[in-house]
Amino acid sequence: MSLFIKNIKKLVNVRQRQPESPLGGQDMLSLPCMEGAWLKTEGDRIAGFGLMKDLDAGELEAMELSADEVVDADGRMVFPSYCDSHTHLVYAGSREMEFMDKLRGLSYQEIARRGGGILNSVELLHNTSEDELLRQTLERAWEIISLGTGAVEIKSGYGLTVEDEIKMLRVARRVGEETPLKVRTTFLGAHAVPARYKGDRTGYVDEIVRDMIPAVAAEGLADYVDIFVEEGFFSVEDACRIFGEAVKYGMVPKVHANQMSFSGGVQVGVRYGAASVDHLEFTGPEEFKVLQGSGAIATLLPGATFFLDMDYPEAKEMLEYNLPLAIASNYNPGSCPSGDMKFMMALAMIKMRLTPETVLNAATVNGAFAMGVAGDYGCIATGKKASLFITKRIPSYEFVPYSFTSQLIDTIILNGKQY
Repeated sequence: MSLFIKNIKKLVNVRQRQPESPLGGQDMLSLPCMEGAWLKTEGDRIAGFGLMKDLDAGELEAMELSADEVVDADGRMVFPSYCDSHTHLVYAGSREMEFMDKLRGLSYQEIARRGGGILNSVELLHNTSEDELLRQTLERAWEIISLGTGAVEIKSGYGLTVEDEIKMLRVARRVGEETPLKVRTTFLGAHAVPARYKGDRTGYVDEIVRDMIPAVAAEGLADYVDIFVEEGFFSVEDACRIFGEAVKYGMVPKVHANQMSFSGGVQVGVRYGAASVDHLEFTGPEEFKVLQGSGAIATLLPGATFFLDMDYPEAKEMLEYNLPLAIASNYNPGSCPSGDMKFMMALAMIKMRLTPETVLNAATVNGAFAMGVAGDYGCIATGKKASLFITKRIPSYEFVPYSFTSQLIDTIILNGKQY
């Protein structure tokens, strides 16, 4: 199957050579585009692109005849698909009543102490079959596809037993098999301490290290390992134990870091070679210096910060330290029931004063690096996966995050096929 897309008003985030490393600092301010363009796909890959004005009549006719399908963009724009590098897409049910509790003045931590929060989702998931869990998750997967996402990282963490963590990760893998999404999976057994280990966090960490990690690894279910390093959840010492064991099985660390306090999550993530450190509401110069040159991507989750009504990370200061930033949705039932990357970009602009160029790079190129798929996803480049979307008629790429509640996508193309 081949597509020839012609008369593209603007081809966005075009890279003649794919970046060899994440974009950081000032490099994130540049968003290369091509005006008046065409793009050709072959199979599931981008075969080439160029300027319409450079094609004479014969070349244009040959391009059209050689394609299985011709798509006339007719003055619309083409973007690479979003790469959402932090989600909890696999969950059962919903938690809107906790939203009501929050409106009545309870904090996230207070709700958790009452048996709500993550433990609420744990109980719901335990009582849901794998097939039903898949059905619910596929609805959310097709939702994010419709919103422009082409690659997604999915975490476990609502199981907290060997059986239920494996059930979650199997569902995540099945999402990658039953949809055109590129799926990367993360084992997050250390998301919360389950009720059966109340008062014995160390005992639960023992179970993660002794039982869960080997079981997950035996089925090859996780690309990454994550831990919620935060007061009331897990400590730096816990992270050292879990990371130390997981890396033996080839799982790359990630960290829920510094969401609610200066927890040490950034430092322990860097120590163990984390691909990303995520959240980062409580960070400053000490954390920024640790991150410099570490290879870890600072992943911002503005949807959760918005939903929990917290102060936002110092993103502009991170750029001054030349750090690479990614933006992800954190789609989950408790602190961000949304997978709309356009809205996440808008929040990053409004609340953190980032530029449109920065947020678009953060949601594509750097998101791809944060989940290890940058060789195939994240920008428009020859040889990359043909995962992109065609907009409706819009005046500029800045209009995408500006018009944050409007449906602006006309056509989804994933792996060279239209959806």
